[in-house]
This record gives sequence, structure tokens and C-alpha cells, in this order.
Amino acid sequence: MSLPVLDLFEAARIPYAICARSWAQPFLSGFSNQGFCKVEGKLLNDIKSLRSWLSQNPGYKRALLLPDSLSSALVFKAAGLRSVGYRDDGRSLLLTHPVTKPTTSQHATQYWFALARDALRIWGLDPGPFELPAQISLRLTGLHTSCASTVLSAHQLLPKKFILIAPTATGLHHGQIKVWSHFDALTRALQQAGYTVAMCPPPAERDAARLAAPSALLLPPMDLGGFAALAQLAALVICNDSGVAHIAAAVNATQITIFGVTNPARTRPWTPTSINLGQTGQWPSTTDVIDCAKVTLNTLVS
Repeated sequence: MSLPVLDLFEAARIPYAICARSWAQPFLSGFSNQGFCKVEGKLLNDIKSLRSWLSQNPGYKRALLLPDSLSSALVFKAAGLRSVGYRDDGRSLLLTHPVTKPTTSQHATQYWFALARDALRIWGLDPGPFELPAQISLRLTGLHTSCASTVLSAHQLLPKKFILIAPTATGLHHGQIKVWSHFDALTRALQQAGYTVAMCPPPAERDAARLAAPSALLLPPMDLGGFAALAQLAALVICNDSGVAHIAAAVNATQITIFGVTNPARTRPWTPTSINLGQTGQWPSTTDVIDCAKVTLNTLVS
């Protein structure tokens, strides 16, 4: 959901580097960032890593902090960066320029994009005319598409001839599991209708995916760039409100996103084409999802 921030910087011709988990480096390799500093979510190690990176890249003095966490502000402060970020409990003193959060409820994409524009103004840089697009966009590379094509070929799948499901979702939302519990019934119904249903969970979620949809074709793990290309090649992506939903949106995949505990107004895929079923406190029924999937697929064929 932060991809438009990178688009903004590039549209304004502002050089930037990225500090993130290691998985993000190949995922974002289609963008024109000038460097990448890997962090792992361990405070002291991340401070050390960022300080080391900055010693080799001394031109970087300012930072935009998208996470609202106290730890991210502490890491950047300890590394000597002058940071802009949203004001929050306990972290305002760690930010050089704390920004007050919007008073109205916003989608996360709007929330971060507004912060990025504020940061450019604070630094005396012109954000230019670039506005938040209606859809996020990931720049796939040749390596991404080659990886996905290799997996399809190995499993005798054809582009736009399979359905990709993502029956898992990590973490809790206010103590509630974010996983719709009927992916097995959905998979079997689609298979009975003649569709091939595949899934490609990361290594840590493979056991959970097998339990959730044991009859689905299990593809080997891929990095996120390859997975994004795979989603683009699917006829339809069906997933929980999770990272997969946003990846599918970023490659303009046809998708159905299932909600039950999170708020679609805040975390839905940032694309006008996503079909969003369910709402906070109310999961969609199995029949609703099956019928929606069949109608969507029939529309694509026609």
C-alpha cells in the first residue's frame, strides 16, 4: 500500500533509498531506488545495520518513516537520521518532524501518501502535481515473470486458466483471526465446476494452507516478485484481507478479497476493480463466495 510513495518520489525526481526487510529488495527491484538497507525487526541489530549502511552512504541525512511503531522511530533516531513520521504515543520525541495524524478515517494508502507529501514540503522539496492514483502498481521485472512462467510450465498450468487462492493470513486483528474458514469447500466447488485451483503459500504458511484447502494444487514457494507475477497470470485470485490482496491489486489481477474482522474502508485493496465480500464482524457465506467466483469467471470468458 506504500507503492504510491515510491511513485511520488520518482515523479518528483527525488533520489531515495529503502530500509526494509530483506524480502522487499527483490520485490521492489523494478523501482529506481538508489540503495537498500536490510533490517530484520530486532532493535539493536537494526540500529547497527542502519549505522553501517549510512557509513557507506553518507549522503542520506533525512528519513520518511511509514510505520507508526516506536521501534522504527528509535532505530532511525539512534542512527542519526532526521525523520518525518506520524505523531504517536511515546515516539514524537524521537522524530525530528512529528506530523499530526489525519482526523478523519482514511485508507492506509491515503494515509501514507499524505505523509510522504507532507515530508517533501517539510524538507523544502516540491512534491509536484503527482496525485494518488486510483490503483497501486508494482513494476514487475523480467526475472519476476520468468520465475512465474517456470512454475506454471512445471505444473502444466496455462496463463489465465487457473484460479489462485491464498487461504492463510498471518497475525491477528484486535485478537481475531483474519482467515475465512471455508476455502476447502470453495476449492472443491470450483474443481467440480471444472476449474484448476492452485495456491502458493510461503514456507511458514504451507502447513496451514494444506489444512485450509487440502485438495488445491500446492505450488512451490516463490519470492514475492515471482508470486506477484503468478497472481497476474491467474484467471482469478481469491484471498483473505492480507498482503496477497494488495499484491494482486498491484498487478491488476482479477480478485475477490474476503473480509470478516477488518474494515474494508481502511484496508481493502487499493484498486477500483477488486470485489470485496464481507465486512467487519460479518464473514460472507460459502455460497456467496462460490457464486461470486463463478459469476466473475463467466464474465471473463464472455
